[in-house]
Amino acid sequence: MNRAEIERILPHRGSMLLLDELIPGGDATATARYRVRGDEWFLQGHFPGNPMVPGVILCECMAQACCGLMDLGGGLPYLVRVEKAVFRHPVRPGTNLTLRCRLTRRLDPFLTAECEAWDDGKLCAQATLQLAVKTLDHKETSYV
Repeated sequence: MNRAEIERILPHRGSMLLLDELIPGGDATATARYRVRGDEWFLQGHFPGNPMVPGVILCECMAQACCGLMDLGGGLPYLVRVEKAVFRHPVRPGTNLTLRCRLTRRLDPFLTAECEAWDDGKLCAQATLQLAVKTLDHKETSYV
């Protein structure tokens, strides 16, 4: 899927859509790609003269890639838990990130996946993520 197709399934827009391509691999895996251009808002000031993608943004990239494992059915995906997050290699402008997700548990409305972010054969980050799909009215504020 390209960005236009991703926008049909993800609610993220503009600078918060952190995928350029999403490749669902069936029920158990998904792969996504994101090119760090260098003009992203989260690189401004992190860090001056030595920009690198913040770990929380890498977790968001992996969470968005997990949506390739889910049938959103008009619902919204929510990242509800991050476990065992490890950041091994800095991600800098010009990086072509490959995000890999593998489903480890599904108990509707929850999904748990092992995720990794790679740059040219180097493991940059990994985490276990749990997401939930929920249809919310505009006034509701709880996630699950």
